[in-house]
Formats: sequence, C-alpha cells, structure tokens
Amino acid sequence: MARTMHDARSFIHPLHAMLLAFPLALYSSALLSDITYLNTAVVQWTNFSSWLIAGADVFAGLVLAWALIGLFVGRTSKARGRGLIYLALVALMFVTGLINAFQHARDGWDSVGTLGVTLSALSTLFALAAAWIAFSGYVHKEVRS
Repeated sequence: MARTMHDARSFIHPLHAMLLAFPLALYSSALLSDITYLNTAVVQWTNFSSWLIAGADVFAGLVLAWALIGLFVGRTSKARGRGLIYLALVALMFVTGLINAFQHARDGWDSVGTLGVTLSALSTLFALAAAWIAFSGYVHKEVRS
C-alpha cells in the first residue's frame, strides 16, 4: 500500500529564518504607521516609522549577508535557482528599505508623502516575497509499505 507524505522544508537555516522575520514585521509596521500618519498628520508617526525602518534595515543587511554566503555554501544545484531568486528579493528589500530610510529622514510632510508610503509598501512586498520563496518548498514523497 502506497501513501504520500508531505514534508514541508525551507531551504534556509532556521536562524536565518528568524532574522528574516524582523524585516518582515518591521517593514510592515512602518507601512502601517505611514498610513496612520497620512490619516492623522501627527508627526510622531513619522518618527516611529523612521525607527522601524532603521531596525528593519539592520536585520535586512544581516539577512542579505547570510543569503550571499548561503548561495555559495552547502546548496544543491536544484536549490541554487531558488537561492538566486531569494537573494535578488532580499537585495531589493534591503536597497528599497535603505532608500526609504533616507526618504523618512527628510523633514515634515515630505518625509512620508506618496514616495515614502510607496517605498514602505515595496519594502514590505519584497520581504513577503522573500519569505514566500524561502518557505514554499514542499517535498512530496511516496512511501510504499
């Protein structure tokens, strides 16, 4: 009798996955605080967004460094294609977040505005896409008993 087993595996290390969780949470929180600022015009929300983006950039840099190292060390050729896509998404997330940090460092309404919210949304989308690529590996095995 044959039965199919589903084994969900990620191609990234568990510590790498924990580091990826920080930019995902912080970039999305910055997007929410940007939206709140645009709706309320309370300046403290821009300060909050700036700190969230700065924290996300620190962890995004660590994730990017680990993804670069992981691309060349310990991957099979099958996982290397996903690794390149993952690396590109993480690099886009980091660069977009860095530009977003510079945008949020500006003074007044210009700090957020349309460009700030767009950059926050792009950073969040790149973080979500990177997490999706990292954790979307399902291995289907057929076991005969």
